[in-house]
Amino acid sequence: MIDIQIDQALVEQMAREAIEEKLKSMDESIYFLNTKQVLKYVNMSWNSFQENILHDPAFKAGIRLGSKWLFNKAELDLYLDKFFTEAQANGGDIYKRKKEVV
Repeated sequence: MIDIQIDQALVEQMAREAIEEKLKSMDESIYFLNTKQVLKYVNMSWNSFQENILHDPAFKAGIRLGSKWLFNKAELDLYLDKFFTEAQANGGDIYKRKKEVV
């Protein structure tokens, strides 16, 4: 008789690593986000996104294709890191950050 022992923790760790690698490769394969995707990504409404990010002169990640917006994900990530740092420097208040940027 054959007795097989499976280390459940090791199997779970291997599965997590495989899932993380797949998600990372999928994330890297996305170059442009459309409006719906970017709003979900930043967790904002279109009005908030326009007011706080899109109309910021420092924001260069968006381009228009007719009436459709496309956003370069890598550039968006760089901008969001800077945006977050500036907001944190103003006590975590996006509106105070906006006043200082203008």
